[in-house]
Amino acid sequence: AGGAILYTFTNMLAFGVAALGFFVYVVLYSLWKGRTVFGTAIGSVAGATPPVVGYCAASGQFDAAAMILFAILVLWQMPHFFAIALYRLDDYRKAGIPVLPLARGIFRTKAHMAAYILLLIPATMLLTYYGYTSKAFLWSSVVLGVIWLAMGLQGFAVRDDTLWGRRMFRFSLVLIGALCLIITFDKV
Repeated sequence: AGGAILYTFTNMLAFGVAALGFFVYVVLYSLWKGRTVFGTAIGSVAGATPPVVGYCAASGQFDAAAMILFAILVLWQMPHFFAIALYRLDDYRKAGIPVLPLARGIFRTKAHMAAYILLLIPATMLLTYYGYTSKAFLWSSVVLGVIWLAMGLQGFAVRDDTLWGRRMFRFSLVLIGALCLIITFDKV
């Protein structure tokens, strides 16, 4: 029903992107979530799709802005999900879901989180570079990204990984919420 509504009231492009995201989530993510450590990456692709669908519905095109938006959301979701895995590690262990901290260790998870955040910062800058957002968005995204990166790097020195993971998760929500709010009111 949702697909029919999307197809009828927006455009074929939005419907197609939504169908692809649905396939990734229902088929690929469902099949691989409990079997491989890459389930998180597959889930991030599905999770990044809905805002891109909205963009395609409103603009009628899949352009650089859609690709950058998709990249930003994938890069944000990876450390966001790893933070959840760290502070809910026992739950994942009991469920037998092979998340990165269980499969490869906490240190490696922290390194991956820092790398994704480090890539997220220039990805957000691309929206301004290509003229989709103003310098207000640029500076806000850089400041928030650097704060999250600093928090991520502090993780290598913490004693309580559960508490640190919860703080990283909470700030990830602040970061993505702030970016969504700023971009909504941004004037180019």
